[in-house]
Amino acid sequence: MQRASVLATFNKLVAESLNVLPVTAGHFKSASQFVDHHTLGLRAGDALHLAVAAAHGSLVCTLDRRLAGAGPVLGVPTQILA
Repeated sequence: MQRASVLATFNKLVAESLNVLPVTAGHFKSASQFVDHHTLGLRAGDALHLAVAAAHGSLVCTLDRRLAGAGPVLGVPTQILA
């Protein structure tokens, strides 16, 4: 019962508040170029998030300080959440 309620709430949040973006081969290519900037210390998943955001002109909101710092260096606006 509780699982169904939580899942319904999550699905409502996604439908009403989030834009779900498809991930393409081009995003993976961009992400691989982002991780080539070794000094940023990006993890693969973080680079992919930045690549998708870059392609759509989106702001990345994160709790991850490394990700938030890398975004602007790569031309992707980020906002650190406190």
